[in-house]
Amino acid sequence: MSGKKAARDTEAKPARMSTARRELVENELYEHATRLFAERGFAGTSLQDIADALGITRPALYYYVKSKDELLAKLVTEVTNGPLDELRALVARKELDAVAKLRGVVEVIVARRTNQPARFRLLIRSEAELPEELTAAYDDSRRAVLKTIAGVIEEGVRAGQFRPVDSRVAALGVLGMCNWVAWWFHPGGRDTAEAVIEQLADMAVGALQRPDGHVLDGGGPTAALKMLRQDLDHLERILDI
Repeated sequence: MSGKKAARDTEAKPARMSTARRELVENELYEHATRLFAERGFAGTSLQDIADALGITRPALYYYVKSKDELLAKLVTEVTNGPLDELRALVARKELDAVAKLRGVVEVIVARRTNQPARFRLLIRSEAELPEELTAAYDDSRRAVLKTIAGVIEEGVRAGQFRPVDSRVAALGVLGMCNWVAWWFHPGGRDTAEAVIEQLADMAVGALQRPDGHVLDGGGPTAALKMLRQDLDHLERILDI
């Protein structure tokens, strides 16, 4: 029995190595394609250009991608669906409150923007060149991300952790702040990715959190009135009246 297991393990090693190598080459492929698309435009870049940059033949490139449209589709899917999958897993965690979830949302999005800023910039610049079906999928993904963030904010408002705000407007503000990082962050520059992520998470929570950490104690009109009295007390202290 142990001999059979050893044989299976031996057979599995090349498969794992092949998968790891494919992922490595695909990531390098995406990096070169992103750079060339940004420099020459989507229409001005050929698969031969990408193969040359990657240091392989064009027939070898077909092992990883069949056309420029397919390559662009993979880049779009990676940029849009990747964070959405992470965000949905995050907000499903019942042990986290809305504040922790909002921090997590910012951390997920900003981490991706600081890690691969060029890919996100390329996506924005290439919107007009996306095939119709890809544009529809991209729009659906963006709406899903926005809805997920708005849901976290609504959860915080209901729990009394966040101020009563228009959740969609607030979600647009949070998402815009996170996405803008891709336009000014430079890996290896003065600001580290970790510092940027932490500061923007603090800013997002700080902009929505209720003063003095007040939270709604229970539910219904009684709890809401109690919260209102707390807010009035806070205003009186600020105005010294």
